Amino acid sequence: MPPHDPAAPSPSSSPFTVRVTVREYELDTRGHLNQAVYLQYCEHALWEVLRAAGIPGDKLLAGGVGPAQLECTLRFRRELQGGDEVDVSCVFEWGEGKTFRLRQDIRRADGTLACEVTGVIGLLDLARRSLVPDPGAHLRELAEHPEVLGL
Repeated sequence: MPPHDPAAPSPSSSPFTVRVTVREYELDTRGHLNQAVYLQYCEHALWEVLRAAGIPGDKLLAGGVGPAQLECTLRFRRELQGGDEVDVSCVFEWGEGKTFRLRQDIRRADGTLACEVTGVIGLLDLARRSLVPDPGAHLRELAEHPEVLGL
């Protein structure tokens, strides 16, 4: 597999997305979505894309592995308020080595970009407590629909 090129387009034509409604109890004292909740939305979308690929959480964990977030950058663009409907996307960028990038956008239903999230993720071997050497290959073997993950 060629080295990761951050400028390269995603291999999938359209990203996987999950719709979420901002709930009132997720708001901070200023009336907009609390910063930590953006990460919860992204985590929800990650588990949903894995499920859509045919790797529900129980299957992944039964295989002795789980995703491990190693780095995460959030860029807040527009505030979100209670009742806003947002789409959280997942685009995987596979390269060589033990990690991959996951790019996620959180957009209002009208398409307005609210937050860009970029993460570096590995697949943790739960018994050895170390990253598996090729997470893409491992997930490809487990998946019923690896194309959902860009594999």
